[in-house]
Amino acid sequence: MAEPQEVEIVGIGARGDGIAEAPHEQSYIAYALPGERWRLTDGAPSVMLRPHPERAEPICRHFGSCGGCVAQHMPDALYAAWKRGVVVDAFRHRGIDANVGTLFRVPPASRRRLTVYARRYADNLRLGFYRAATHELVDVVECPIAMPPLVAALPVLREMLEPILPGQAEASIHMLATPAGLDVHVAFARFEPARTHHPRLAALASRHGFARLTVGRETLMLGRQPTLDFGGVDVSLPPQAFVQAVDPSEGEMVRLVLAATTKAKRVADLFCGLGTFTFPLARRASVLAIDHSEEAVAALAAAVQRGQGLKPIEARVRDLYRMPLAAKELDAFDAVVLDPARAGAHAQCEQLARSKVECVVAVSCNPATLARDVRTLIDGGYELEAVTPIDQFLFASHVEAVAVLRRPNRSRRA
Repeated sequence: MAEPQEVEIVGIGARGDGIAEAPHEQSYIAYALPGERWRLTDGAPSVMLRPHPERAEPICRHFGSCGGCVAQHMPDALYAAWKRGVVVDAFRHRGIDANVGTLFRVPPASRRRLTVYARRYADNLRLGFYRAATHELVDVVECPIAMPPLVAALPVLREMLEPILPGQAEASIHMLATPAGLDVHVAFARFEPARTHHPRLAALASRHGFARLTVGRETLMLGRQPTLDFGGVDVSLPPQAFVQAVDPSEGEMVRLVLAATTKAKRVADLFCGLGTFTFPLARRASVLAIDHSEEAVAALAAAVQRGQGLKPIEARVRDLYRMPLAAKELDAFDAVVLDPARAGAHAQCEQLARSKVECVVAVSCNPATLARDVRTLIDGGYELEAVTPIDQFLFASHVEAVAVLRRPNRSRRA
């Protein structure tokens, strides 16, 4: 067995672990901070010998066991610098010296979208989140990053699932806080509950004020139709709808998109979802909105019929990962807005790089794929104007970012 080794922490990695520079290797130590000294021993937990003088007190009792948060122990200034640094480093990895702005912050108790999991261990039902780097669930009773109605629903979910979830089965519960109440979707793995349970589940959802409860593909209870306002238009949400996780961060993304496309007359909103950017853009420009989700596009199109004071909106279903808009199709637009999934929009950016579109605004929850796609656009002649990091995923290692690019030496309509 190797002798214990004392190390200094010299930085923080992209996943929030402290970086220790040992003589012959680099080590990563969970929850360690720069300037701290730790003892490493093979087969035993690392031990902190000298703490950071401003090490923060975690705001959640589950921190350190629940894998959702990795940074509640960081001092505020260090935390903000780390999150911004994740974006800076992702662009540097692609050879881009990006103008990365100050981190846009969100407060605790602001997350409106949350997924929790339930599984039985022996005779005990655990409901919560996975322990870091494991498939083991941690039972949680609080979550300071989530909106209070989501936390208040945890005992209700337990009451729903306790009598019906057997061993080896697992339930995932997607919750969204809306003005109408909670929109809750339950999916089961390796188990299908008998329909005789449905009336009890519906009654519990109704009694506790849920707006809607769906199990699998079936709506068990609809008290009030869940909707969200995008650009002054109420959009009815399909079950398990994807929306931005935090309302204030969504507002900042919309502000950045609108500021970058002030003079655009025609905009393509690609990977548009339910219309987060479509409707604000349509207050002053005609918009082509495209997404692969038939349910999302149908909800967006239905909301267009109810909207007032909008420029023309065309909504299409198309898989832009497999069939991106071609450069010639894109040439009709002054600006393009992209908000793809974590995998990014590589194929679509290759076409944009060949196009004459003057302004591209790329929104991403993955700085690595964002930087890759921005590299493609820069190689196609675009100039990177600015990147704004947004702390949508509070205390987690993820960070949202918005990049604005323009073609130089053009009459900038966008």
